[in-house]
Amino acid sequence: MLSLVLDTNVFVSALMRADTAPREVLRLCLREETRPLMGNALMAEYEDVLSRESLFADCILSAEERGALFEAFLSVCSWIRISYLWRPNLKDEADNHLIELAVAGNADWVVTRNVRDVAHGELVFPHLKIGNAGTFLEQWRSTWAR
Repeated sequence: MLSLVLDTNVFVSALMRADTAPREVLRLCLREETRPLMGNALMAEYEDVLSRESLFADCILSAEERGALFEAFLSVCSWIRISYLWRPNLKDEADNHLIELAVAGNADWVVTRNVRDVAHGELVFPHLKIGNAGTFLEQWRSTWAR
């Protein structure tokens, strides 16, 4: 099964808009057609972002519904312990945890809206693909779709 790290910006996009690539990636995770990875740093980032009520002012989902969806997402995540930090690597220090989680969990993909910054690190991990939700879905459909 394809494993991935789902950046918080993709999760937020999935909550905000129906019928979008981020929403479809989240559905794949919830249907266990992909295996999302979770680590301590990413969990802390999710909790921080989801607590920002102003970010969700235009969201059709209530805070309670967003929380329930996040709990459902967590229930399908594989928890990964990170034993080695690959730093310095990315220009934005705050994004390094995504690569570290992906490497520790042997992920196939990092799905993010911030491809430009996450994909251009000092270190190269040839097996790891980094792309936005649309790019991920194109490859998933051509390779993994049932």
